[in-house]
Amino acid sequence: MVEVFAGRTLLNKDGDLVDPEEALRNKVVGIYFSAGWCPPCRDFTPILCDFYTELVDESEPPAQFEIVFISSDKSSDDMVEYYHDLHGDWLALPWTDDYRHELKQRYKITAVPKLVIVKENGDVITDKGRKQIRDRGLACFRSWLDAAEIFQNFKG
Repeated sequence: MVEVFAGRTLLNKDGDLVDPEEALRNKVVGIYFSAGWCPPCRDFTPILCDFYTELVDESEPPAQFEIVFISSDKSSDDMVEYYHDLHGDWLALPWTDDYRHELKQRYKITAVPKLVIVKENGDVITDKGRKQIRDRGLACFRSWLDAAEIFQNFKG
């Protein structure tokens, strides 16, 4: 995953710059393509928040999982408002970074919301993260972790 965002800077919800090398190392990563103007996105984002909170914030140790939000909002202000109002405490690629367009092409994003689960090197584990979370809840994380082939400290 570190390879996908190499040379980029990510943001956290406080607006602080985050080094992706450090933040994403040894983690299963969900690349979340979404937008505030999109009703299905606004419907799924709270579900994703709950999923993330249970795995990362409430697990001991925290699960090796991180989300990076890639905005399809119409402006930077729209992205910031949506990110702060509805999203969990995960990371985002700045709206001003045109790399988001390359990511949409790489992962064949034709509609939002889309949650693509990837290994550290960016290879796709599944492009059906949204459906799997809706259908299986937290159980889907175990299969993603197994597929990611990373050192595991998750006991779930």
